[in-house]
Amino acid sequence: MKMRSLMMVTALLGTMVLTDTGCRTKAGGWRWPWQKDTTALSNGVELENSDIDTDLPTVTDEAGTPVSGARFEDSLQKVQGLHLEPVYFGFDSYSVPPSELPKIQAVATYLQENAQHVLVVEGHCDERGSNEYNLSLGENRAQTVRTALVNLGIAADRIQTRSFGEEKPAVQGSGEEVWRLNRRGEFSVYQQ
Repeated sequence: MKMRSLMMVTALLGTMVLTDTGCRTKAGGWRWPWQKDTTALSNGVELENSDIDTDLPTVTDEAGTPVSGARFEDSLQKVQGLHLEPVYFGFDSYSVPPSELPKIQAVATYLQENAQHVLVVEGHCDERGSNEYNLSLGENRAQTVRTALVNLGIAADRIQTRSFGEEKPAVQGSGEEVWRLNRRGEFSVYQQ
């Protein structure tokens, strides 16, 4: 009887170990569900992915500073006629490619010169993947851009993030050229 119980426990533990109980990271690695997923920004600054939902009444930024839950687009007027270049991402990635860093630096310069403006970073994905996965990936892209802007000296409370996943494609259709243009972070600027 003891031997049979021991065999059942061993079989159960073996099944648990062999079953994929972990989580795949965006970079293709693996982690336990209780571990945080981390990635590196291309310029060498390590970023920690966050489960921040900016639609909650009270949220904090990476430094633990409270951020207003009021959405900029609900209470402020959008700045018209301004075009800031979108930041493009690789497939299944939220690391900023080195070629895209000058675009983020240009946005930081604009915000430094226009202290009365605030920003919403919108994360977008191509059509591949589930809605839930793409919403998460879009949020991670937006958070990566936000963190880069904060690291460039922009106050964290001037930047909010939104994820649209695959819901607002820049270009309709399929294929790598279309998908490449839909994997992006866009900027919406609002007047305080």
